Amino acid sequence: MRRKNLPIILTKYYDSLFATFGPQGWWPGRTRFEIIIGAILTQNTAWTNVEKAITNLRAKKALNPERMRALAHDELAGLIRPAGYFNIKAKRLRHFLDHLFANHKGSLEKLFKQETTRLRAELLSINGIGPETADSILLYAGDHPEFVVDAYTKRILERHQVIDGKAEYEDVKALFMQNLPKDIRLFNEYHALIVRTGKDFCRPREPRCGECPLGRFMP
Repeated sequence: MRRKNLPIILTKYYDSLFATFGPQGWWPGRTRFEIIIGAILTQNTAWTNVEKAITNLRAKKALNPERMRALAHDELAGLIRPAGYFNIKAKRLRHFLDHLFANHKGSLEKLFKQETTRLRAELLSINGIGPETADSILLYAGDHPEFVVDAYTKRILERHQVIDGKAEYEDVKALFMQNLPKDIRLFNEYHALIVRTGKDFCRPREPRCGECPLGRFMP
């Protein structure tokens, strides 16, 4: 595994991706609450499906905590149907909303004012929110410097022999957290650029390494 000079390696990866793709403008959401909803809905589905669900919620004027919480389960599930697993995801949204009102009186401002480590642990305690979703909420909605790891991140780093296939989420995240400045904008852009690279080049089958901006860094 390539463990030496990780700060230099990760910085070179970022510089190459940014020079190729430019700023990505993530996360695609108009409000903090919309970003949170998107982070929960995007589990196990493509973002295009989430956009359809968000459009339905917006048309219903349900994209704020009070109005969404007032919806019956069946109505909420129907609105988010395009995102898939709609009954499960409706329950996950309800779990988040119930927690928000029970612990922070429905205020996202109060939620995000907490210290990062404590807030992350709190988010992970909510049924249906795992590490990737929690970190997406922290970074994109809460402006907390937490790096988001996804399947694209693991695939790229494994192919570049930075990690092996057994690396867990927290191990991969630690590589970025420990070897890069804890900068919100950097983490935001880096994750978005990794997603772009994973979709366009570092595919599960038939990767386009010769055309990839990171191809020249392959071992």
